[in-house]
Amino acid sequence: MKEGIHPKYEETVIKCACGNEVKTKSTVKDLHVEICSACHPFYTKENKIVTTTGRVEKFKKKYQIK
Repeated sequence: MKEGIHPKYEETVIKCACGNEVKTKSTVKDLHVEICSACHPFYTKENKIVTTTGRVEKFKKKYQIK
């Protein structure tokens, strides 16, 4: 590799809005993210369940189907 053309690869801290901190290595000094694996709904299995009750009745009422 040529000298002087590559960015420095150094230790950094990734900070999440929830307060979680991850130490890793990167070319960017410090990173701030909004969502991490500790608070993302996909990883925490706390997905919001949307209720679908009444949708068919609402459709029938809207288009006056009996």
